[in-house]
Parts: sequence; structure tokens; C-alpha cells
Amino acid sequence: MAGFVNNLLILLLLFQNICLGFRSPLSVFKRYKDTTTSLSSECLGSDQPVISFGLSDFALDIRMPGVTPKQSDTYLCMSIPLPVDDEAYVVDFKPHASMDTVHHMLLFGCNEPSSAENYWDCDEGTCKDKSNILYAWARNAPPTRLPKGVGFRVGGETGSRYFVLQVHYGDVSAFRDKHKDCSGVTLHLTHQKQPLIAGMYLMMSVNTVIPPGEKVVDADIACHYKRSPMHLFAYRVHTHRLGKVVSGYRVRNGQWTLIGRQSPQLPQAFYPVEYPVDVSYNDILAARCVFTGEGRTTETHIGGTANDEMCNFYIMYYMEAKHAVSYMTCTQNANPEMFRNIPNEANIPIPVKSDVLKMMHGHHEETKDSDTSYLLQQAKKEEAEILDQDFHIEEAVEWPGLDLKLGQVSGLALDPENNLVVFHRGDHLWDENSFDSKFVYQQRGLGPIEQNTILVLNPSNAKLLHSTGKSLFYLPHGLSVDKNGNYWVTDVALHQVFKLGASDKEPLLILGVALQPGSDKNHFCQPTDVAVDPITGSIYVSDGYCNSRIIQFSPNGLYMMQWGEETSLGRARPGQFRIPHSLALISDLSQLCVADRENGRIQCFRLETGEFTKEIKHKAFGRELFAVSYVPGGLLFAVNGMPYPGEAESVQGFVMNFSTGEIIDTFIPLRKSFEMPHDIVASEDRTVFVGDVHAKAVWKFASAEKMEHRSVKKAGIEVQETKESETIVEARLKNKPESTDPLKNTDKHLVQEASSTGVSFVLITTLLIIPVVVLLAILVFIRWRKTTVYGGNSDGEHKLDSSSGRILGRLRGKGSGGINLGNFFASHKGYSRKGFDRLSTEGSDQEKDEDDGTDSEEECSASPLPPAPSSS
Repeated sequence: MAGFVNNLLILLLLFQNICLGFRSPLSVFKRYKDTTTSLSSECLGSDQPVISFGLSDFALDIRMPGVTPKQSDTYLCMSIPLPVDDEAYVVDFKPHASMDTVHHMLLFGCNEPSSAENYWDCDEGTCKDKSNILYAWARNAPPTRLPKGVGFRVGGETGSRYFVLQVHYGDVSAFRDKHKDCSGVTLHLTHQKQPLIAGMYLMMSVNTVIPPGEKVVDADIACHYKRSPMHLFAYRVHTHRLGKVVSGYRVRNGQWTLIGRQSPQLPQAFYPVEYPVDVSYNDILAARCVFTGEGRTTETHIGGTANDEMCNFYIMYYMEAKHAVSYMTCTQNANPEMFRNIPNEANIPIPVKSDVLKMMHGHHEETKDSDTSYLLQQAKKEEAEILDQDFHIEEAVEWPGLDLKLGQVSGLALDPENNLVVFHRGDHLWDENSFDSKFVYQQRGLGPIEQNTILVLNPSNAKLLHSTGKSLFYLPHGLSVDKNGNYWVTDVALHQVFKLGASDKEPLLILGVALQPGSDKNHFCQPTDVAVDPITGSIYVSDGYCNSRIIQFSPNGLYMMQWGEETSLGRARPGQFRIPHSLALISDLSQLCVADRENGRIQCFRLETGEFTKEIKHKAFGRELFAVSYVPGGLLFAVNGMPYPGEAESVQGFVMNFSTGEIIDTFIPLRKSFEMPHDIVASEDRTVFVGDVHAKAVWKFASAEKMEHRSVKKAGIEVQETKESETIVEARLKNKPESTDPLKNTDKHLVQEASSTGVSFVLITTLLIIPVVVLLAILVFIRWRKTTVYGGNSDGEHKLDSSSGRILGRLRGKGSGGINLGNFFASHKGYSRKGFDRLSTEGSDQEKDEDDGTDSEEECSASPLPPAPSSS
């Protein structure tokens, strides 16, 4: 019996060791320990970063490895791998920092840190892939406690595999003694599956402007919630020095429920939500930051320096594990009118004692804050401009590009020099015979297109500057150009995406398998468009005609994630597509907008998560919306498809306010007509190009004001150039002076604007009066001569003599029917055009070069297209 008991005890001990070998973190830490450097001997933290609490729980100590910052406002980052491979949950945070040395700390989760060094300057970035913020600490904030059963999911197949700690050292005077800092945070993790998954929701204003001296300025943020229910349990506020109070609310059926309200000048901890708040589908999350501009002499904008401000409201929430989303953001104000009903408490600053305020800020002025660097991914983004909605888009009828000999025009883009890039199909057509029922291309026997399919054109005169893409493609479709000038294109026949250098004949990167449609991570099915994030280099592909998804790849082409699904019966829901046809990347707001073609709408998503942010849909779109383009500053351009029989919506272009979705303007061509406008691209000066796949044409549009003239406005005088490069001077009475943009002095004959050197008002007025007096004198003379010579003739048909005809001909100019003072004065010897010389014609649509050659590639010799197929 004793032997049996001894054997049983031995078996139990062996079983326990086996269990520890599988579950205890200490049993799998050899790899981790081999790559972890020990902390400095001066650090007070544990020299054992991982401490086991038993079979399932362990602590992970994340500390700076004994650093001494050399200058104020240094941002240092360090990373530490999750020491286990399987899924774990962060259930508690314990900070180790003092505001005497640390301004703030942020903890991120990601899969690939920006550096493999022990620590690095955070200007290099935090993570190479997408990152989620897990924790934030500032101003001696207390520890953050998560509710029981709630945890941040890490590791496994979907969770982060690295933690990246970012520490902002404000005033380095605390390091005069050259001591080493080991600030950081200790995480409590568990392998026990948590029924509720924690996440972070960030509400952030990106376009607030605080006027100098203004006593009260409100920054409002609001978004409709479109996901599974979430429960809010903690919040954190963040501004710089001008912030007085930040408040967050859930709005349901007009009722405002407080999430949290706090002064941003107090310790910026995650404070518990006093009363439990749940958020359901279609609720509104709203936040207000109250600022003051008192004490400032210039405008204050949102940004990352001491002269800037921030308006952030963080919410910690939890969701059921099966619906969990780890990170969501809101950066817009979806309903400005509703803030009229915001509770008055949101407008009342929370008083902070002066000694506390001094302690919180210390004696060093903040010069940098990267609280949102993971979202905007740069220290300061160009903020959205105030939209000038008082303009109209019209066709540039003098632009010769409409006469280019092209194949089916499928894609347009602008390169870094603002040249127009055209992607066309040469002598290939996409018709009903191109694919079989399984989307396999049936015309491979034709071979690739023998013409150059990528053309780079001067946007002013359509002259060919460069061409490439010969013998590479079968059926071109989408086109974009990255910040380095590389061309990114899709081919629906090859089911592939290509990256080409401007001077390279062979692709630099190919995604997808040639001629093989599919729906996994390595295959596309007729991909329609591609966009590249200028900040992160991430690649986004809309896939496509036979898949309904958006796929994100790393800059090297590694699959990262995807979102989207086929539209179900009934009304299309967010994230559902019927041909995601065109992409517009909005880097300044970290969003991607998709032309959801057959659903006749635009859908926008967060770049980092694929989270749906907004839908723009108008009756005027009709059933199809083909393409979308964004211009920094808040303008969205789009083109729709031909109406179905019996429908009234016309095919046209649209200009919209991105923030509100409101249609500002519509436009159609004057020459020819849209048949199937397939792509659109717009530049910051509101020049718009539209490519038509059936008309095989590219139209140019510009604002009506730009179309009429390129002018210099000064004291009510306008200098305007005509098609013949002659100068017309018009005097226009104005109620108030108009501000103008300065012209660059790129030519020694440019009009001089400075009042000290420009043409005086008196001289211009004199020049205007003299020809009028001369003209009146001529008319009086002619009238007198008529009366004298033909006095008795009553038929009224009198011919002017040749000399009078010549004079009036000079005054009228070339077929203009008006007075052309440029030609008139220039015809007299000794006249100087000084002060009225020709303006720079760069970018002008008015002047057409006499040499109208386009140097285009071979003319498409294909026969006219059959009736429009549904897939082009």
C-alpha cells in the first residue's frame, strides 16, 4: 500500500511539472531572456522582468533600460516581446514614474516595433505595423484598474506580440546629476480566458482654431456608433495649457448621459465612469473641450508643440469577446446642431488651484506632445482648411487633352510634380467576351497591350512628358501614384496589383497570381484600385468585381488584414460592398474612402482598423457611383454612372464637403458628353480631371474664376491675360478690398505687385481714361463725317472708311468684340508694356500653345464599343 501511495505521489509531481512546462510563463522564457537586457544597477525596478504568479498569471515589468535624456522634450521608446506565444490578457497596470522626470507615458501593442535596439528616439516611430494604445499615464496619475472579467487581449493569432513603451521626458534639468531613469509600467497578465475584452475609443478634434484673446472657444466632436454594444468603465481627458474642461457624453434619443468630465490640468489618469454607461448601435458619442485664447497673441491650432493645443477624450470600454474591437476613433462632428442642447455643465470650467497648476506644469514649456502620433503619425498635420463653398466647376474648353488618341481610359492620378498620369487600355477592350463565368480571362491569345499604357501629361497643355507600361498589361483598371513617384496599378485580367518605378521597365512589386482569380490572402479577383499611405507606406487594395473587400498590405507586400463583405438582401449595411470600385486615401484624417459602385455610395473607414466611420449617399448619385477623389482641406470629388431607363439622375461630377457630406457643386462637360466616367482626380487648386472608359477621353475642369482669368488683384484693378497673351486691364469697383495670394517671381516679366514698385493707381486710371476719350473722339468724328458726306441718305447703311475700320479693328482685337488695350497700345511705337506684361502661364487653361501636338501613343484601332457592359 505504501508503495502504491509513493508511486501516486511521484505521478502527481510529474504531472505538475508537465503542466508547468506547458502553462507557466517561466518555462517558455528562455527565448525571451536571451533577448532581454538587464536593467541598470541604478534602477529601482526588478531585475527579473517576468514574475510568475502560478499556473496562469504572471507580471511583466516594462521599464526604460537606464536612460539619461540629453535635452528637454526627448521622446524615447523601448519594446519588449510578449513572453508567451499563446493568447493572454492584460488585466491590470501599475505605473512607475514621477512627473518630476516624466511628462507622460504611452503603452502601445503591435507586432513589429520600429527598432530592435534596447531603446530609440521615438521620432523613428513606435511600430512598423498598426498599433493600439493600451495605456496612458501623465501627471502622477494613479494606477488603472480593470473590472473583473475584463482584459486587453494580446498574443495568439490576433493579438499584439510586442509592447512598446514611449516616455516623454519634459524638463531634463531633473537629470543634472546624470542619474539613469527606469520609468515604466508593470502589467498583470493572465492566461485565463476573459469573457469581456477591453478596448480604447479615442475622440479627438483635428480642426479647432483658437483665436487670440478669445475668452471661450468650444471644440466639439460627435460620431454615430455603428457596432455591437459596448460598456464604458473609464475615461481620460487631454489638452495642453489652454484647456479648461473636457466632457464626454452618450446621446440617445436626444438624452445626454455623462460619461465623464474633468479638468485637463489635473493628473491625466483614467478615471472610473461614475455610473455605468452602455453604448448601443446608432447611439451618438459626443465630447466637448472648452479652451480660452486669453494670453495668446496668435491663433492656436491643433498640433504637437507648445504653441498648439489638443482636444482628446479617451474611453476605456469592454465588449463581449465574440464582437470585440480593440480600438476605435472619432475625429469629426457629425451633428453640430445637437450641441445646442449639451448640458450646461460642459461649459463650466473646473477650477484648479494655482499651486497645483504650477506643480502640474512645472517650469518648462512643453514643446512636443505625441499623444496622437500613433493616429496622425507625424508631429503636426496640416489641419483642414475652412471650405470656401462659393465656387463653381466648369470644363476647361481650351484644354487640348480631350483630343488625345487613347484607348479605354480606366485610371487617372497626379504625380508629385502635379503632372497628370493616365492609365488606358490601348487596343484592348473589356466586353462581354473577356471573361468566363469563373472570372478567368478568355483573350490571352491577344497578348499584352503593345502600346505604352501609362502616359504622363503636362496638365496645362496635355503635352506628353513620359510614357511606360508597354507589353505588361491585358486590361488596365486602377491607378495611383505614391509620394516617391512610383506607379501603382491593377489589372483585372491578370488579377494582380503592380508597383512600377517611373523609369523602370520591370515591376518593383507584384501582388496576386497572374491570370488566377481567388479570394484568399494571395489572390485577387478583378482588383479595381490601389492606394498607398504616404506616411506608413501601407498598401490598400479594393478587390473587386468578384470579391467585396478591402485588403491592407505592409509596404513590402505582406498581408496584414482585410475588411468588407458582399451586400446582403435589402439595404446595404456599413462595410458591405457591391463592387468597391475606387479608393481615396485621406491621410490627414487617417481614413480611406471607397466608391461602393453598385450601392451608389461612398463609405469611409479608419486606416488602422478598417472601422466604418461614415457613409455619403445622395439621390443625385443614382444607382452607381464610380470614382472618388479627395483634396486636402476637406473637398471630396466624385462621378456617378449613367441612369437606368426611366430614372432622372444624370451622369455628372460632384464636389462635396467631406465633413458634412453636403454637395457643394455639380459639373458636366461642355464638349462631348460623359458616357461612362470611370475615374476622377483633383488637385489642391481644384483642377479636376475625369477619364471616361467609353468615350476614351479625359476632360479637364477648373473653377469658373480660374477659367475666366489668372489675375492679380490690387486696389480694385485686375490684370488679365487672354488667349493671345495680350493684357486687358479692367477697372472694377469693389465694396471692399480682396486679399490675394502672392505670385512667385519666376519670370523677369511678371507683373510687379508691391505698391512701392508696381504701377500706380493714377497711371492705370490715366491709361484707362485716355483710350476711352480717344474712342469717343473717333466716334464723334465718324458721326460728323457721316453727317457731312451722307447727310441726305436715309437707309442707314453706311460703310466706314478704311482708316476708321483699321482703328476700330485694333480696338476690338481678334474676334473679341471688346477693347483690347494690349494690342492697341502695343501697335504704337515707343509704347512700353512695363507693368502690364504677360503673367506666368504655368497651369493656365486660357492660353493654348500654338504647337498642339500631343505625342500620344498609337491610336486605338479597335472598333466602336458595343452597348456598355456592367463591368468596366
